Amino acid sequence: MHVAEIRRFPVKSMLGEVVSAAEVGERGLAGDRLWAVRDGDGKFGSGKNTRRFRRMPGLFRFRAYAAEPAPVVEMPDGRRFTADDAAGHRAVSEILGRAVTLTPEAAVPHHDEGPVSLLSTASLHALSELAGGEPGGGGVDPLRFRANLLLDGAGPGFAEDDWPGRRLRVGADVVLRIVRPLTRCVMIDMPQDGAVERNDLLKTLAGHHEMTLGVVAVVESPGRISAGDPCGWT
Repeated sequence: MHVAEIRRFPVKSMLGEVVSAAEVGERGLAGDRLWAVRDGDGKFGSGKNTRRFRRMPGLFRFRAYAAEPAPVVEMPDGRRFTADDAAGHRAVSEILGRAVTLTPEAAVPHHDEGPVSLLSTASLHALSELAGGEPGGGGVDPLRFRANLLLDGAGPGFAEDDWPGRRLRVGADVVLRIVRPLTRCVMIDMPQDGAVERNDLLKTLAGHHEMTLGVVAVVESPGRISAGDPCGWT
């Protein structure tokens, strides 16, 4: 098994970036979901409504890139602002049709379920077998699931089903402890970054796999990971 792809999302619920390598610490991938869009009620932009999060349609129109001291946000028209730029806040507000700011994480992490999310190509293939691939050909696009690590070579079927409780070494130093399956929401059917709108993926997972796909993990040993790194159980 090896790392096929590394993704991070510097601003929660915006499009993110594929990177060749990343530092991994107790919080997860460096720069991942470190900022979020916040409305006047103090709720953070998401694809769903919860106690902390508010569904904000349109966030997938923006893309964020990690940078210091704040991520760079790309508008649908190509303009770019740093996440701490008030002019950028006004531009995002205008496009979303509501007054928002962009804010860094405070005491409570912006992650929905945990520090690092993992998904196998085997599970994507299993879902494609049930629901069909993307219109125009190919399997279900992994970007729909916004996983930090896409792993190849995990075996057949929904390979992650027996991973919770196990420890996975990624590369030379990083050790992840798999905690639980990831429960999915309507975001996986939304159009994003070239993937068209669907109305069947969440229904398929609800009917065949308890609405889960992939797993979430905590970091037991930090370090640096790279695309292509081998993975093994420890």
